[in-house]
Amino acid sequence: MITLETADNALKSFYLDAVTESLNLKTNPLLAQIQQSTADVVGKDVKKLVKYGVSGGISAGSETGGLPTPSESGRYQLTSTLKNLYGTIEISDKALRASANSEGAFVNLLNDEMQTLVKSASFNFGRMMYGDGSGLLTLLNNPVEDHMIPVESTKNLIEGMLVDLTYSDGETIEGMGGLKILRIDRQNNMVFLDGPVLTEDVPDNAGVYLHGSRGYELTGLNAIFGDGDLYGLDRDIAPFLTPYVMEDAGDMTESLVQTAIDAVEENSGGRVNFIVCSWGVKRALMEYCRNHGIMYPTVEVAGGFKAISFHGIPVVADRFCPAGTMYLLNTDDFKIHQLCDWKWLEGEDGKILKQVPGKPVYTATLVKYAELMCERPNAQCKVTGINEA
Repeated sequence: MITLETADNALKSFYLDAVTESLNLKTNPLLAQIQQSTADVVGKDVKKLVKYGVSGGISAGSETGGLPTPSESGRYQLTSTLKNLYGTIEISDKALRASANSEGAFVNLLNDEMQTLVKSASFNFGRMMYGDGSGLLTLLNNPVEDHMIPVESTKNLIEGMLVDLTYSDGETIEGMGGLKILRIDRQNNMVFLDGPVLTEDVPDNAGVYLHGSRGYELTGLNAIFGDGDLYGLDRDIAPFLTPYVMEDAGDMTESLVQTAIDAVEENSGGRVNFIVCSWGVKRALMEYCRNHGIMYPTVEVAGGFKAISFHGIPVVADRFCPAGTMYLLNTDDFKIHQLCDWKWLEGEDGKILKQVPGKPVYTATLVKYAELMCERPNAQCKVTGINEA
């Protein structure tokens, strides 16, 4: 006999490990390369002490001259708040009772819910890796026609997502909070929402945000390669926080990629070990290699993802990487700092599944408190304006 307690135990003992592995290793190629650590977590923050430059005490001198004067290398403390990452499943009482006498039906019920959770979480956490922490999915455009909302890009949007339409100051446009995306016209950059009609022209910089997530997302690549303060420090005071950027790259060539790699190694002493780009940039690289008789062997990277090899460096395409863009990274400089790995939220009674007040449904929520941090941004490179194939 399948009971609520049976479902609770199954989520704790069986599904947690499987879901954790999927979210940590199968979400996207970049996330799978990055080490996860509980180090440097202090209370609700990540506080990481990093060194820059070299220490003194090294010199060449005369046989009878004075010894070199020692001095410490420069130090900075990077600080960022742990982000609260959640994933919730919902099981109706009716569905639970319908599977009470059938273990197969019960397993199918939980499998379906967990697969939906992993798919949704993978999309959003993969997207956050390339964001700036603001939660902005895309900007709104005009003119609005009935339920058809024109947007700048549909790359970060997917059907079923709950979103908020907000002004630039963060205030939600009246009646435009928690709306479900019913359909996306990706060719014309239009979304169709389940909700009231937006009757006003949207002002400049109004945007679409994941429902309730504005300002609470991971500090992704767009923040690292952006302007302004990073990890609580002014980039003008801490220049090692400024990565290397090549703009208006033009046609893809072997020399273009190698120049970016060489610049990183020359300026920072870092070594590029992972390249991620848009689909069109990957096609351009493969086309260039074919046209010039260059072999690009296929390799497998962490998480089971396939990549092509550029002089021994894996190159992968990611759906969330901006068009015409290539990131050349040293993933050893990145960490997912976390209070703990994925855990179920438990009540005082130790139960995971909880009834929603006033409704015949039960919910269970996965949670992880974590932040993405790069300790050496100047050893990372971004190339933009590459002509795609």
